Amino acid sequence: MHDHDCGQIFAMLSEYLDRELPPATCEEFDEHIKDCPECVQFLESLKRSMKICRQFGESQLLPAIDEGQMTRLRQAYANMLTKRGRSKSES
Repeated sequence: MHDHDCGQIFAMLSEYLDRELPPATCEEFDEHIKDCPECVQFLESLKRSMKICRQFGESQLLPAIDEGQMTRLRQAYANMLTKRGRSKSES
């Protein structure tokens, strides 16, 4: 791999980290990354992001909104848009 291959590294980094690429490709990535500060920085950033996402996990998911709540939210949004339209036209 050459320096211009950083774009290819970035595009396939997730597959690389998950070791979903052929072993030979992973070895090429390893060789490139160890000598490329930009790729090292990007890789470390992605690893930190993945760690944070795993820590959050599914426990942070909000409960589903029922249809009644959704209807009230849509109505409140429509009312807000109507009020904004009136205040702009009154100016």
